[in-house]
Amino acid sequence: MLFKGSAVALVTPFTRENTVNYDKLEELVEFHIKNGTDAIVVCGTTGEASTLSDREHIATIKCVIDTVNKRIPVIAGTGGNDTEHSILLSKIAENFGADGLLIINPYYNKGNKTGIKAHFTKIAQSVDTPIIIYNVPSRTGVNLSPNLIAELSYSEQNIVGVKEASGDMTQVAEIARLVNDDFAIYSGNDDSTLPLLSLGGVGVISVLANICPKESHDLVYSFLSGDIELSRKLQLDLKPLIDALFTEVNPVPVKTAMNLLGMDVGSLRLPLGHMEAKNIDILKKELKNASLELK
Repeated sequence: MLFKGSAVALVTPFTRENTVNYDKLEELVEFHIKNGTDAIVVCGTTGEASTLSDREHIATIKCVIDTVNKRIPVIAGTGGNDTEHSILLSKIAENFGADGLLIINPYYNKGNKTGIKAHFTKIAQSVDTPIIIYNVPSRTGVNLSPNLIAELSYSEQNIVGVKEASGDMTQVAEIARLVNDDFAIYSGNDDSTLPLLSLGGVGVISVLANICPKESHDLVYSFLSGDIELSRKLQLDLKPLIDALFTEVNPVPVKTAMNLLGMDVGSLRLPLGHMEAKNIDILKKELKNASLELK
Protein backbone atom coordinates (compact mmCIF):
# COMPACT_ATOMS: atom_id res chain seq x y z
CA MET A 1 0.00 0.00 0.00
CA LEU A 2 1.47 3.33 -1.08
CA PHE A 3 0.01 5.34 1.78
CA LYS A 4 -2.79 5.70 4.28
CA GLY A 5 -4.26 9.08 5.17
CA SER A 6 -4.34 12.24 3.09
CA ALA A 7 -2.38 12.77 -0.11
CA VAL A 8 -2.52 16.32 -1.38
CA ALA A 9 -3.45 16.75 -5.03
CA LEU A 10 -0.81 19.43 -5.30
CA VAL A 11 -1.36 22.59 -7.34
CA THR A 12 1.35 23.66 -9.78
CA PRO A 13 2.43 27.20 -8.88
CA PHE A 14 3.19 29.64 -11.69
CA THR A 15 5.26 32.79 -11.88
CA ARG A 16 3.93 36.13 -13.14
CA GLU A 17 5.26 35.10 -16.55
CA ASN A 18 3.11 31.93 -16.31
CA THR A 19 6.07 29.56 -16.09
CA VAL A 20 6.33 26.87 -13.41
CA ASN A 21 7.55 28.41 -10.15
CA TYR A 22 9.92 25.70 -8.91
CA ASP A 23 11.02 27.69 -5.85
CA LYS A 24 7.40 27.96 -4.73
CA LEU A 25 6.89 24.28 -5.52
CA GLU A 26 9.69 23.37 -3.11
CA GLU A 27 8.13 25.67 -0.52
CA LEU A 28 4.75 23.93 -0.88
CA VAL A 29 6.36 20.52 -0.44
CA GLU A 30 7.96 21.63 2.82
CA PHE A 31 4.65 23.10 3.98
CA HIS A 32 2.94 19.75 3.47
CA ILE A 33 5.59 17.68 5.16
CA LYS A 34 5.56 20.05 8.13
CA ASN A 35 1.76 19.92 8.41
CA GLY A 36 1.15 16.19 8.32
CA THR A 37 0.32 15.43 4.70
CA ASP A 38 0.86 11.70 4.19
CA ALA A 39 1.75 11.70 0.48
CA ILE A 40 1.99 14.09 -2.46
CA VAL A 41 0.34 13.65 -5.85
CA VAL A 42 2.10 15.82 -8.42
CA CYS A 43 0.89 16.64 -11.95
CA GLY A 44 -2.68 15.50 -11.47
CA THR A 45 -5.83 17.36 -12.43
CA THR A 46 -5.34 19.89 -9.63
CA GLY A 47 -1.78 20.41 -10.86
CA GLU A 48 -3.06 21.49 -14.29
CA ALA A 49 -1.06 18.70 -15.91
CA SER A 50 -3.07 18.96 -19.12
CA THR A 51 -1.56 22.40 -19.81
CA LEU A 52 2.02 21.54 -18.89
CA SER A 53 4.47 20.87 -21.69
CA ASP A 54 6.30 17.56 -21.47
CA ARG A 55 9.41 19.42 -20.34
CA GLU A 56 7.48 21.17 -17.55
CA HIS A 57 5.64 17.99 -16.60
CA ILE A 58 8.87 16.05 -16.24
CA ALA A 59 10.70 18.86 -14.43
CA THR A 60 7.81 19.34 -11.99
CA ILE A 61 7.76 15.65 -11.09
CA LYS A 62 11.54 15.64 -10.60
CA CYS A 63 11.45 18.79 -8.47
CA VAL A 64 8.91 17.28 -6.08
CA ILE A 65 10.65 13.91 -5.85
CA ASP A 66 14.02 15.55 -5.18
CA THR A 67 12.60 17.98 -2.62
CA VAL A 68 10.66 15.30 -0.73
CA ASN A 69 13.77 13.08 -0.71
CA LYS A 70 11.84 9.98 0.43
CA ARG A 71 10.33 11.64 3.51
CA ILE A 72 6.80 10.80 2.30
CA PRO A 73 5.59 8.99 -0.82
CA VAL A 74 5.40 10.91 -4.10
CA ILE A 75 2.84 9.75 -6.64
CA ALA A 76 3.33 11.13 -10.14
CA GLY A 77 0.43 11.77 -12.48
CA THR A 78 1.53 10.21 -15.76
CA GLY A 79 -1.76 9.11 -17.32
CA GLY A 80 -3.47 10.39 -20.41
CA ASN A 81 -5.47 9.38 -23.44
CA ASP A 82 -2.43 8.20 -25.41
CA THR A 83 -1.12 4.90 -24.07
CA GLU A 84 2.39 5.22 -25.48
CA HIS A 85 2.78 8.76 -24.13
CA SER A 86 1.62 7.59 -20.70
CA ILE A 87 4.21 4.81 -20.81
CA LEU A 88 6.94 7.32 -21.69
CA LEU A 89 6.05 9.64 -18.80
CA SER A 90 5.65 6.68 -16.43
CA LYS A 91 9.11 5.34 -17.24
CA ILE A 92 10.65 8.76 -16.72
CA ALA A 93 8.91 9.19 -13.36
CA GLU A 94 10.01 5.71 -12.34
CA ASN A 95 13.63 6.54 -13.21
CA PHE A 96 13.37 9.69 -11.07
CA GLY A 97 12.29 7.56 -8.11
CA ALA A 98 8.54 8.11 -7.93
CA ASP A 99 6.95 5.92 -5.26
CA GLY A 100 3.77 5.53 -7.28
CA LEU A 101 1.97 6.54 -10.45
CA LEU A 102 -1.54 7.94 -10.81
CA ILE A 103 -3.03 6.82 -14.13
CA ILE A 104 -6.33 8.36 -15.23
CA ASN A 105 -8.72 6.41 -17.42
CA PRO A 106 -8.52 7.65 -21.02
CA TYR A 107 -10.54 10.75 -21.89
CA TYR A 108 -11.94 12.17 -25.14
CA ASN A 109 -11.19 9.11 -27.28
CA LYS A 110 -12.52 7.22 -24.22
CA GLY A 111 -11.89 3.62 -25.30
CA ASN A 112 -14.13 0.58 -25.04
CA LYS A 113 -13.76 -2.03 -22.30
CA THR A 114 -11.17 -4.13 -24.13
CA GLY A 115 -9.19 -1.03 -25.10
CA ILE A 116 -9.23 0.48 -21.62
CA LYS A 117 -8.18 -2.82 -20.05
CA ALA A 118 -5.35 -3.13 -22.58
CA HIS A 119 -4.36 0.51 -21.90
CA PHE A 120 -3.88 -0.05 -18.16
CA THR A 121 -2.33 -3.47 -18.70
CA LYS A 122 0.29 -2.19 -21.14
CA ILE A 123 1.26 0.70 -18.84
CA ALA A 124 1.46 -1.61 -15.81
CA GLN A 125 3.63 -4.10 -17.68
CA SER A 126 5.98 -1.33 -18.84
CA VAL A 127 7.01 -0.28 -15.30
CA ASP A 128 7.57 -1.82 -11.88
CA THR A 129 6.28 1.19 -9.91
CA PRO A 130 2.95 0.76 -8.08
CA ILE A 131 -0.03 2.24 -9.92
CA ILE A 132 -3.22 3.86 -8.63
CA ILE A 133 -6.01 3.88 -11.20
CA TYR A 134 -7.91 7.18 -11.31
CA ASN A 135 -11.62 6.84 -12.07
CA VAL A 136 -13.22 10.24 -12.66
CA PRO A 137 -16.12 9.87 -15.10
CA SER A 138 -17.14 13.55 -14.81
CA ARG A 139 -13.83 14.43 -16.49
CA THR A 140 -13.31 11.49 -18.83
CA GLY A 141 -16.82 10.61 -19.96
CA VAL A 142 -16.25 6.95 -19.01
CA ASN A 143 -16.90 5.16 -15.73
CA LEU A 144 -14.58 2.28 -14.88
CA SER A 145 -16.79 -0.54 -13.68
CA PRO A 146 -16.04 -2.33 -10.41
CA ASN A 147 -15.57 -5.55 -12.37
CA LEU A 148 -12.91 -3.98 -14.61
CA ILE A 149 -11.09 -2.42 -11.66
CA ALA A 150 -11.12 -5.79 -9.89
CA GLU A 151 -9.89 -7.60 -13.02
CA LEU A 152 -6.95 -5.23 -13.32
CA SER A 153 -6.13 -5.53 -9.62
CA TYR A 154 -5.85 -9.31 -9.93
CA SER A 155 -4.11 -9.46 -13.31
CA GLU A 156 -1.41 -6.81 -12.72
CA GLN A 157 0.58 -7.03 -9.50
CA ASN A 158 1.62 -3.38 -9.54
CA ILE A 159 -1.94 -2.03 -9.87
CA VAL A 160 -2.38 -1.51 -6.15
CA GLY A 161 -5.24 0.96 -5.70
CA VAL A 162 -7.93 3.18 -7.13
CA LYS A 163 -8.73 6.85 -6.69
CA GLU A 164 -12.52 6.70 -6.84
CA ALA A 165 -14.10 10.00 -7.90
CA SER A 166 -17.37 8.72 -9.29
CA GLY A 167 -19.19 9.92 -6.16
CA ASP A 168 -21.18 6.67 -6.21
CA MET A 169 -20.94 4.89 -2.87
CA THR A 170 -22.73 1.85 -4.29
CA GLN A 171 -19.90 1.54 -6.78
CA VAL A 172 -17.31 1.96 -4.02
CA ALA A 173 -19.00 -0.82 -2.04
CA GLU A 174 -18.91 -3.12 -5.03
CA ILE A 175 -15.22 -2.41 -5.65
CA ALA A 176 -14.49 -3.16 -1.99
CA ARG A 177 -16.45 -6.41 -2.27
CA LEU A 178 -14.57 -7.59 -5.35
CA VAL A 179 -10.93 -6.69 -4.63
CA ASN A 180 -8.46 -8.17 -2.16
CA ASP A 181 -8.05 -6.55 1.25
CA ASP A 182 -4.62 -5.20 0.31
CA PHE A 183 -6.00 -3.22 -2.66
CA ALA A 184 -6.21 0.43 -1.57
CA ILE A 185 -9.36 2.48 -2.20
CA TYR A 186 -8.89 6.24 -1.99
CA SER A 187 -11.53 8.93 -2.11
CA GLY A 188 -11.22 11.34 -5.00
CA ASN A 189 -13.87 13.63 -3.52
CA ASP A 190 -13.25 15.58 -0.32
CA ASP A 191 -16.96 15.73 0.49
CA SER A 192 -17.32 11.95 0.70
CA THR A 193 -14.09 10.84 2.37
CA LEU A 194 -15.77 9.50 5.49
CA PRO A 195 -18.44 7.46 3.64
CA LEU A 196 -15.71 5.89 1.52
CA LEU A 197 -13.61 5.08 4.60
CA SER A 198 -16.63 3.34 6.12
CA LEU A 199 -16.64 0.96 3.13
CA GLY A 200 -13.01 -0.03 3.59
CA GLY A 201 -11.16 2.92 2.08
CA VAL A 202 -7.80 3.96 3.48
CA GLY A 203 -7.44 7.59 2.49
CA VAL A 204 -8.15 10.55 0.26
CA ILE A 205 -6.35 12.27 -2.60
CA SER A 206 -7.39 15.72 -1.58
CA VAL A 207 -7.88 19.17 -3.07
CA LEU A 208 -8.79 20.52 0.38
CA ALA A 209 -5.39 19.45 1.72
CA ASN A 210 -3.74 22.26 -0.27
CA ILE A 211 -5.08 24.65 2.39
CA CYS A 212 -6.06 22.31 5.26
CA PRO A 213 -3.41 19.57 5.31
CA LYS A 214 -3.64 18.75 9.02
CA GLU A 215 -7.43 18.60 9.01
CA SER A 216 -7.44 16.31 5.97
CA HIS A 217 -4.94 13.99 7.65
CA ASP A 218 -6.86 14.04 10.93
CA LEU A 219 -10.19 13.25 9.24
CA VAL A 220 -8.75 10.02 7.87
CA TYR A 221 -6.61 8.97 10.79
CA SER A 222 -9.27 9.61 13.41
CA PHE A 223 -11.48 7.16 11.52
CA LEU A 224 -8.71 4.59 11.05
CA SER A 225 -7.82 4.81 14.76
CA GLY A 226 -11.44 4.24 15.79
CA ASP A 227 -12.54 7.77 16.66
CA ILE A 228 -15.50 7.78 14.30
CA GLU A 229 -17.17 10.72 16.02
CA LEU A 230 -14.18 13.02 15.50
CA SER A 231 -13.90 11.95 11.88
CA ARG A 232 -17.61 12.63 11.37
CA LYS A 233 -17.31 16.03 13.00
CA LEU A 234 -14.35 17.00 10.82
CA GLN A 235 -16.14 15.86 7.66
CA LEU A 236 -19.28 17.86 8.49
CA ASP A 237 -17.43 20.92 9.78
CA LEU A 238 -15.31 21.07 6.62
CA LYS A 239 -18.21 20.54 4.23
CA PRO A 240 -19.05 24.25 3.66
CA LEU A 241 -15.41 24.98 2.79
CA ILE A 242 -15.22 21.91 0.56
CA ASP A 243 -18.38 23.04 -1.22
CA ALA A 244 -16.84 26.49 -1.73
CA LEU A 245 -13.77 24.88 -3.26
CA PHE A 246 -15.98 23.32 -5.91
CA THR A 247 -18.26 26.22 -6.84
CA GLU A 248 -16.27 26.26 -10.09
CA VAL A 249 -14.13 23.71 -11.86
CA ASN A 250 -11.10 22.51 -9.90
CA PRO A 251 -8.42 23.90 -9.45
CA VAL A 252 -9.83 27.40 -10.00
CA PRO A 253 -11.22 27.86 -6.47
CA VAL A 254 -8.35 26.19 -4.58
CA LYS A 255 -5.66 28.26 -6.33
CA THR A 256 -7.77 31.34 -5.68
CA ALA A 257 -8.05 30.35 -2.02
CA MET A 258 -4.31 29.82 -1.73
CA ASN A 259 -3.64 33.26 -3.14
CA LEU A 260 -6.21 34.79 -0.77
CA LEU A 261 -4.31 33.11 2.08
CA GLY A 262 -1.02 34.62 0.92
CA MET A 263 0.45 31.41 -0.48
CA ASP A 264 1.21 33.13 -3.80
CA VAL A 265 0.78 30.22 -6.20
CA GLY A 266 0.15 32.40 -9.23
CA SER A 267 -2.49 32.36 -11.89
CA LEU A 268 -4.25 29.61 -13.81
CA ARG A 269 -3.53 28.53 -17.34
CA LEU A 270 -6.17 28.89 -20.01
CA PRO A 271 -8.74 27.58 -20.55
CA LEU A 272 -9.08 28.04 -16.79
CA GLY A 273 -9.91 31.63 -15.89
CA HIS A 274 -10.68 33.82 -12.89
CA MET A 275 -13.55 32.97 -10.54
CA GLU A 276 -16.80 34.86 -10.73
CA ALA A 277 -17.11 37.56 -8.07
CA LYS A 278 -20.10 35.93 -6.36
CA ASN A 279 -18.15 32.69 -5.94
CA ILE A 280 -15.11 34.52 -4.59
CA ASP A 281 -17.38 36.03 -1.94
CA ILE A 282 -18.60 32.55 -0.98
CA LEU A 283 -15.02 31.30 -0.85
CA LYS A 284 -13.85 34.21 1.33
CA LYS A 285 -16.73 33.65 3.72
CA GLU A 286 -15.96 29.96 4.17
CA LEU A 287 -12.23 30.52 4.53
CA LYS A 288 -12.99 32.93 7.38
CA ASN A 289 -15.50 30.49 8.90
CA ALA A 290 -12.77 27.84 8.86
CA SER A 291 -10.51 30.23 10.81
CA LEU A 292 -8.12 30.64 7.91
CA GLU A 293 -6.55 34.10 7.77
CA LEU A 294 -6.99 36.10 4.59
CA LYS A 295 -4.05 38.27 3.55
